[in-house]
Amino acid sequence: MTMTPRNEAELAELIAARHAARAPLRITGGGTRVQMAHLAGDDLNVSGISGVVTYAPGEMTLIARPGTSLAEIETMLAAEGQALAFEPPDMRGLLGGNGVPTIGGVVAANASGPRRLFAGACRDHLLGLRLVDGRGRVLKNGGRVMKNVTGLDLGKLICGAHGTLGVLTEVALKTLPLMPERMTLAIHGVTATDAVGLFSAALATPYEVTGAAFHDGRAWLRIEGLAQPQLSYRRDRLLGLFAGREVEELDGPASTALWRDLRDGAHFSGTEAPLWRVLVKPTDAPRIAAALEALGGATSLDWGGGLIWYSGPGAAPAVRGIAPHATLIRRGGLGGAAFPPQAAPVAALSQGLRRTFDPAAILNPGLMEG
Repeated sequence: MTMTPRNEAELAELIAARHAARAPLRITGGGTRVQMAHLAGDDLNVSGISGVVTYAPGEMTLIARPGTSLAEIETMLAAEGQALAFEPPDMRGLLGGNGVPTIGGVVAANASGPRRLFAGACRDHLLGLRLVDGRGRVLKNGGRVMKNVTGLDLGKLICGAHGTLGVLTEVALKTLPLMPERMTLAIHGVTATDAVGLFSAALATPYEVTGAAFHDGRAWLRIEGLAQPQLSYRRDRLLGLFAGREVEELDGPASTALWRDLRDGAHFSGTEAPLWRVLVKPTDAPRIAAALEALGGATSLDWGGGLIWYSGPGAAPAVRGIAPHATLIRRGGLGGAAFPPQAAPVAALSQGLRRTFDPAAILNPGLMEG
């Protein structure tokens, strides 16, 4: 059974009834972020709670309901020369879905693309929110503009909780200027160790690298700006770091297309093999990537080496034995928990939070348990 509330009041009433009955729910919007078919419960789809509440380009703030499509928001922002700086990815190619990515799913998953290493993650741009918790209570936190954001930052807790603490009904986000000029330096014939060394050198400069990724013997560094002369100056200074390397320059549309594919994991799309997302220290990335590849699959690096994608064989104990912070994004026939197990003190805190926000354990039960 699928339930589709049309507004916050209907959602609150529905969740309150499910809380009383201790009946679990699987929270979805566009269905493009997390594979949830293995979870117990009826589907609660919030795509009907949609629409932009307000957008103030001058204040660089946006307020939208969770079912609002990401494409609608990005088009509206681009018309004003603005964007969501954290570059949320489109996971449909990786997960084989045909739904519509929504802003609620972005915030619930803390979905952040390559520009995270420069601009921060989704949660760093979240100003405020409204949600319905597992008791059916409507809660709100934060403000609608930067100057009003005070007190306990509940948004940092909710963003990335994947609906296990509450169902979003409204999010307020900071927007930033859209950089019209972009350029990518592609360094060919490098190893993962070489790539991380190049990333470390480039990211230590003042030349504002906004993307640093590696796959299949190629490393990419992206720079963006308001004017071409400024970009050319930064390019020339960065090229000085790569003496003796084979470097290709990608401008405009070619650079945009490349980073869209890297953002969306296009190189791991079109297959049903298990896909893991691994958070690491960048200096550990070459060693961990090599160990994962020894299992028989392929890897790529993003966030300057702070993020590894691994696609290929390997049971969960084998993958997490190499990379303890590995999250299973595409199951590919694997069972078990998608999220890694937490240390005992962290697990106790997590369980305490869930008892507070969802005492009957009805919201995506089991999704984030390792």
